[in-house]
Amino acid sequence: RAATMIIPEKNRKEICKYLFQEGVCYAKKDFNLAKHPDIDVPNLQVIKLMHSFKSKEYVRETFAWMHYYWYLTNDGIEFLRTYLNLPSEIVPATLKKQMKPAGRPFAGPGDRPRGPPRFEGDRPRFGDREGYR
Repeated sequence: RAATMIIPEKNRKEICKYLFQEGVCYAKKDFNLAKHPDIDVPNLQVIKLMHSFKSKEYVRETFAWMHYYWYLTNDGIEFLRTYLNLPSEIVPATLKKQMKPAGRPFAGPGDRPRGPPRFEGDRPRFGDREGYR
C-alpha cells in the first residue's frame, strides 16, 4: 500500500481555492519542483491532492507531454463549495458565460455580393470522363 501524504491545511485550502476559482488545474510531472507555478505550495502536494480528488471523482485527469491536467466535475464543485463555505452564486471560471465580442451582425445569405455560379461556361465538370476516352 502506498504511503499517504500529509498536506498542511493551509496548503490544502490554497489548492482548493485555486481549483474552484479556475475550474481547472495543471502541474508538471516533476515531484522535486519546489513550488507550483500558479499556487504558492510545493508541486508534489498539488499532484498528490489532485490524485486523491481523482479517486473520489471530484476531478477528471488528462496526462500529456509530462503534464497533468485536471478538470473539475460537478461532484467536485459541490464538494469544494461545501469545503470552502461558498454560496451557490459563485461558480468556477469554466462555467461562467463568455461575453460575445461585439462584431458585425450577420445578415444572412444576402449579406455579401456573390460571384458567378460554379461550373458555368467551358469549365469541365468533375467526374466527366469524356475527355480521355
